[in-house]
Amino acid sequence: MKIALTTVLCFSSLSIFAQLEAVKSGVYRWKDHPVRVSEDRESRKILEGTSPHFEYLEIHATTQFAGAKPSTAHANEDIEEVLIIKEGTVKVTIEGVSTILGPAGVILLMPQQMHSLENVGDGPLTYYVMRYRSKKPMNLERGSTAGGSLMLNADSLTFKASARGGSRAYFDRATAMCERFEMHVTQLDHKGPSHQPHAHVETEIILILSGDTKMMIDGREYEATVGDFYFIESELPHGVSNSTDAPCSYFAFKWN
Repeated sequence: MKIALTTVLCFSSLSIFAQLEAVKSGVYRWKDHPVRVSEDRESRKILEGTSPHFEYLEIHATTQFAGAKPSTAHANEDIEEVLIIKEGTVKVTIEGVSTILGPAGVILLMPQQMHSLENVGDGPLTYYVMRYRSKKPMNLERGSTAGGSLMLNADSLTFKASARGGSRAYFDRATAMCERFEMHVTQLDHKGPSHQPHAHVETEIILILSGDTKMMIDGREYEATVGDFYFIESELPHGVSNSTDAPCSYFAFKWN
């Protein structure tokens, strides 16, 4: 009976994944996503589907209002997460270790680790959650060897100036689900491109932190502002630009 039940669950899971469509390249705008409100928080479902390296990929945003109850401590059996703080102050606890993060703070959360988030600021706390499962087998040992879960504040990282503005590196490493996951913030001080259009095997997301931007993806131009993000499928030529003479900044993160 146990074997039969396991088989049924396995086929059920495969059926669910088979119904998911590949996430398409383009722009995903903050204002376009319906808001679901509960007693002390609200949420926005942004996308759900598959990608060349993930059999499951889901992104949503959560806002905990001031005084909201902490999220219930839990662990993901076979899901890895990356969380990005959009606004507010959060107390993150992973396996009993707590850290306070502010805007542009990042959490890389390994599977099977107990965690919770609590709004400890005077205003709303809003954060993006990227949840994913790789097509290749999960490798917890690889993720642990590379550094395990991370909790990073933006002001703890070095800003490296450049002719166009500058950048701040968050991490570039293997995880339990990815052979490589790289994340950084770029700042462009003036109108113009960050770099020449290029393509790579990694799937990439550009999340806008400030300013107004344009992006060319496979010959089509898109625009995005604060809170929006671009999704770029593997191997598609792309390039991002600052649309104005005022500074802009954005997260860039890619994986394979």
